[in-house]
Amino acid sequence: MSRFVISKPGSRDAGAISWLLAQTLWVGGLWLLHFMLLPAITKIGLASLLVEEISNALRPLLIGLAAVCAGLQVLVLIRAERLTSLWRDARGQLLLVVVLMAGSYFAVRELLPGAELWLLFSYLVMAFCGLLLVLQPVPQTLKRKL
Repeated sequence: MSRFVISKPGSRDAGAISWLLAQTLWVGGLWLLHFMLLPAITKIGLASLLVEEISNALRPLLIGLAAVCAGLQVLVLIRAERLTSLWRDARGQLLLVVVLMAGSYFAVRELLPGAELWLLFSYLVMAFCGLLLVLQPVPQTLKRKL
């Protein structure tokens, strides 16, 4: 018999739980801010300059959170399915795009302060990559048989 067994369908291991938690935090945060919170505070009548200040303060924080959480998901994916899964698996490709877009967001923000369209574009690319990642299955790690 093999040394490893695949976990039961009903049980979750630490990798799967951390994958789901990280994914919920960063994908939910990006979507909540851009598609719910900012339109809501605009609709209630706050000054547009105040809405812009809130957006400029919260977006970098959420993108930093997204980069950290996507990095955690990369580690879970490597542990579950080896390093080559980053290039061949859709989940790995989406996570790499997210990490690269987060890096480009911060680089452009520092080097080209007037490039607001690129910042919005990279934010939305991350949000839609997160949405596509939610539709992918959770990586299952192998458990050692005791």
